[in-house]
Amino acid sequence: MSGELQMTPLHAEHVALGGKMVPFAGFEMPVQYSTGITAEHRAVREAAGLFDVSHMGEFEIRGPEAEALVQKITVNDVTRVEVGQAQYSAMTLADGGIIDDLIVYRFADRFMLVVNASNRAKDWAWVTKHAGGMEVEIADRSDEYALLALQGPAAREILRPLSSVDPDSVGYYRFSEGRVAGVDAVISGTGYTGEDGFELYIAAGDASELWAALLEAGAPVGLIPAGLGARDSLRLEVGYALYGNDLDEEHTPLESALGWITRLDSGDFVGRDAIARQKEAGVPTRLVGLRLEARGFPRPGYPVVAEGRPVGRVTSGTVSPSLGEGIALARVEAGFHTAGTALAVEIRGKEVPAVVQRPPFYAEGSIRR
Repeated sequence: MSGELQMTPLHAEHVALGGKMVPFAGFEMPVQYSTGITAEHRAVREAAGLFDVSHMGEFEIRGPEAEALVQKITVNDVTRVEVGQAQYSAMTLADGGIIDDLIVYRFADRFMLVVNASNRAKDWAWVTKHAGGMEVEIADRSDEYALLALQGPAAREILRPLSSVDPDSVGYYRFSEGRVAGVDAVISGTGYTGEDGFELYIAAGDASELWAALLEAGAPVGLIPAGLGARDSLRLEVGYALYGNDLDEEHTPLESALGWITRLDSGDFVGRDAIARQKEAGVPTRLVGLRLEARGFPRPGYPVVAEGRPVGRVTSGTVSPSLGEGIALARVEAGFHTAGTALAVEIRGKEVPAVVQRPPFYAEGSIRR
């Protein structure tokens, strides 16, 4: 991977739509369109938004020991995943630090790991390392795929007339293979917004055709293209973590609010012993949600204080477009992580009162579980 920015197959469409292009995870991506971040955010909450997330990485694993490899390198229990089901998981180092968070898809003949674009090279090296000596075939298919995310309460209505698969048959974290607007697609009931919706995996060469068809079909009900800015504020309102901000190699899943996906009692995986030891000894820091109780914009890196001293820092923060108040994810010392704990965020030298709140901050999304 060179230092030159890559472009998704939809780059020309973003420019034509007035997208403000910025560097992100090695790609040139639209942070917003002429409508603006707030309008795009509200469209997803009230109608629908269409995101280009083709920068994500896709790895395929096949062969007799495919399940064994995925079980070895991820913290969740992939043996419980059925064909047609997806699973949120993470990969960890031997010391328990998070290499990446990812989604695992189980097809009849293979697994697909969907990883963060910024981590694609190191993730591939990690998978390759642990595949050595195992009866598996692995392939990095990232450049062959485009990925569109249709998100919002109107997503099913928009997709239904275009899809060969009834959208109502695709449950939460389930997927089907079919055609959308005449294009072969994996239709996945996943997303990063807290709203109902789908992620559509297609061949890179079909991206422009499907992008145009979806925007045309959705226009009458308020569908608009949405960029990285709205994607970030939407995910933060529901407390979804972002690798590089809220998750990293310095902290384990137990420190990062991912204990719920970490199976310590169902077989071995890389990093298991270190995580088990940490659980027994006590987790030193915790990733928590913070809601500001006065006006302020809690930006990443701002100190979190209590009892007259720093006890942590903001990892992600914004002023919520839906709620009109400052919200954040923050890493704090154990003991200051309980819901209802009074803290403060230091913003431009002033301590702004905040309270620990378990996400989601915004709980009125249309997501169907």
